[in-house]
Amino acid sequence: MSRYYYQNTISSFLSEDKNTILGKLTSKHEFTLEEQQRNSWLFQIELLKKNLNCFYGTIVFEYSIPRIGKRIDCVILIKSTVFAIEFKVGSTKFDLAAKDQVLDYALDLKNFHEQSHHKTIVPILICTSASTNNIELQFDKDNIAHVIECSGNELPQIINTVVKSNHEDCNHKDWLESIYKPTPTIIEAAQALYGGHSVEEISRSDSGAINLSKTASAIHKIIDETKKSNRKSICFLTGVPGAGKTLAGLNLANSWHNIEESEHAVFLSGNGPLVDVLREALSRNEVLISKEIGIKLKKSHTISKAKAFIQNIHHFRDDAISTEKAPVEGSSGFKGISKTNEKDRLII
Repeated sequence: MSRYYYQNTISSFLSEDKNTILGKLTSKHEFTLEEQQRNSWLFQIELLKKNLNCFYGTIVFEYSIPRIGKRIDCVILIKSTVFAIEFKVGSTKFDLAAKDQVLDYALDLKNFHEQSHHKTIVPILICTSASTNNIELQFDKDNIAHVIECSGNELPQIINTVVKSNHEDCNHKDWLESIYKPTPTIIEAAQALYGGHSVEEISRSDSGAINLSKTASAIHKIIDETKKSNRKSICFLTGVPGAGKTLAGLNLANSWHNIEESEHAVFLSGNGPLVDVLREALSRNEVLISKEIGIKLKKSHTISKAKAFIQNIHHFRDDAISTEKAPVEGSSGFKGISKTNEKDRLII
């Protein structure tokens, strides 16, 4: 399973027939190809061919961010700059949801895509039928640009403005094959975030604290013995609904974050709504706590922190089979909590 539908150098893309490119995109598409999607791809191809003829780099269509489960319409790599582009073909306005969408792509790349940690990332929203105002380029401290809104024909101006002062090159092949790896600061933030949370959906448990403590202690012992003997163990934690399985799993996963020892525990769940609820709950709580101490945080940043700690197991699986490289958790022995509808599993 490839992470992208199409990839080429910009020069080869410009000389390749648009229908050949469309055929490659279609062959990788996992669903029934609707006419609207086909026409959208053709429009994107034609627009980019018209506006990229003076640049050297790499172009990628439908790039899937490792484990996050989102595909970016187009990524353009020029020198060490990553342009993440979201197309809204035919759209006449730059709505907030679309801007949040492309900003989220940029944040996910910066925080979870190893080769993007130190890159300049420029999120661009292209609404092909919208009126464009003066384009201003602004960057936050993390080297992510504010979302740029344009109709598409301004791409040469935008790219030139960004890369004219960027003399650093990067290996685009390495970028394409980059593994999922949360930045250490994100993991540390997730630890603090969970350690101080007060969200009822997570902290509430109808089982006794003594039972949870004994459960955690038993599994901790198994983990220690497994590490010492260089073996693998699977623990099945069962209980009736409301017994505290989720709380036990979160506590165990949270307690096995040790950046210095390269331990990256993660809570994995095949229950999509559960993942969304837990991430949202942690994110909201961090925003509330920050307000209490006089710090203003963006919701988009706090949700990124929660994503490092709580992940969808289906996205984890898809990412693992898309590359021969071991996941970051596997570099020192993977530890994660996998929650299903019936049980939690601790995989070591």
